[in-house]
Amino acid sequence: MSNDSFMLGVNYWPRRKAMYWWNDFDAGEVRDEFAVIRELNLALVRIFLLWDDFQPAPNEIARDKLKHLTTVCDIAADAQLKLDVTFFTGHMSGPNWAPRWLLGEPRVETALQVVSQGRVVNSGYRNFFTDAVALDAEKLLLRTVVGELKSHPALGMWNLGNEPDLFAQPPTYQAGRAWVRAMRNVIREMDDAHPITCGLHVDSLVHDNGLRVNEVYAETDVAVMHAYPMYADWARSPLDAWYVPFTCAAVSALCGKPTLMEEFGGCTAPRGENSQVWQWNAYGEPREQFMASEEDLAEYLDSTLKNLRAVGATGAVLWCFADYAERLWNRPPCDEARHERFFGLVRPDGSLKPHAQVVKEFAATRPTIQPLPEWARLDLDAETFYEKPLENLKRAYEKFAEQLG
Repeated sequence: MSNDSFMLGVNYWPRRKAMYWWNDFDAGEVRDEFAVIRELNLALVRIFLLWDDFQPAPNEIARDKLKHLTTVCDIAADAQLKLDVTFFTGHMSGPNWAPRWLLGEPRVETALQVVSQGRVVNSGYRNFFTDAVALDAEKLLLRTVVGELKSHPALGMWNLGNEPDLFAQPPTYQAGRAWVRAMRNVIREMDDAHPITCGLHVDSLVHDNGLRVNEVYAETDVAVMHAYPMYADWARSPLDAWYVPFTCAAVSALCGKPTLMEEFGGCTAPRGENSQVWQWNAYGEPREQFMASEEDLAEYLDSTLKNLRAVGATGAVLWCFADYAERLWNRPPCDEARHERFFGLVRPDGSLKPHAQVVKEFAATRPTIQPLPEWARLDLDAETFYEKPLENLKRAYEKFAEQLG
């Protein structure tokens, strides 16, 4: 794709393996699913290096997982796909998947379920932003993977994490920026060609969580955001098609860079059913979740893609490739976070949902990046903004929405 192409892609876990694929790797499965992604006219696939799988000890990289990763890169290159390779995963789809060697005291305070070696564990873990053993381990993982793959034709971008504040938080925003700088420098020692980012989400706009978007993206090449209106009580509706584009505009206003919407989408109700709200107990607490009808989600995606382009976003990466096979529903994350079963472009049987066709048709128009229009330029000063981030973000959205009618 050319530099002015509006990047379109998808976050990927295999539908029959989900987070367990690195330990149950099937190259044929990946080849078949990457072929579907290519048939949808998508160009970028974001993959995740589940940290415990790739680094079973602080001073050890799993060579079999590295071999699997190289195979994935080869398959991607054959399909003419680029990869967004995400390190230190970490938080994913509800649970925190902690490396076994990070477990123990002093522990990060988290209410999230902890999974290690594929099983739920009753343990905390040390803060990977500050723990000396973890910091050395992180550098080893970066040096090993980057050294192995820096020249691979499938490589599109390096990513320093997936919503890392949900796994642990730096003690200060200065410490958060210093960590990003340190990890970026390790990559740059070996690879000065490929862009680097860090996968932040809306929490970095509504809380001062140690990973302020202006600080983090001052150290990276690419600014990204993850956003879902159905998770925000201040969105205009669960399928508010301007919420996601607004968050890109907010990130760009705060950091001064155009923004890639790296993760967005929605979970769907059963095929043929109307939009609805599910209620159940998850992780010992009542849970309520909006589930869009497949048709409503398709309409939402159609509008959101157009709106992202309208506000100058550099691309859109859907969450996620597949609904998960029923055999995974009794394992994390699908056992507790039931809505996570149904976020896919494809159903558990591999058939396409309506919004997959929407994405395919939008991609077929070969959209280009548009300049940020004057009406979407938000007047946000980072220092003032982070004094009361949620309040300031809500106020900015109210003003933004007034222009939409």
